[in-house]
Amino acid sequence: QVQLVESGGGLVQAGGSLRVSCAASTRTFSSYAMGWFRQAPGKEREFVAAITSSGGGTDYADSVKGRFTISRNNAKNTVSLQMNSLKPEDTAVYYCAADRWENVATLVRGTASYWGKGTLVTVSS
Repeated sequence: QVQLVESGGGLVQAGGSLRVSCAASTRTFSSYAMGWFRQAPGKEREFVAAITSSGGGTDYADSVKGRFTISRNNAKNTVSLQMNSLKPEDTAVYYCAADRWENVATLVRGTASYWGKGTLVTVSS
């Protein structure tokens, strides 16, 4: 069982930046691909970004490409999402996810082995 705990959400103005992080409780963190998803009010959860177990590969939703950057620190069991040029439509609960596969294919399709409880990001206009 892997526990994922997100942190760093909050309120930011449009055009601003925010960094959310996720801490994982597992000794085999480096074997999991990691990802971020989000769910806005009244909408379905959607894929945002993912990173391979080694950190050598990433993938992003078209809506965040060029604005968001996912990274991981396997020594600290953490994964982060740096969000720049935020827009009101980025407002959502952001969820961290871990997948047993080393690559990001499963995460991109919306499936994960473990999920965090989420952290709220609100972007004001």
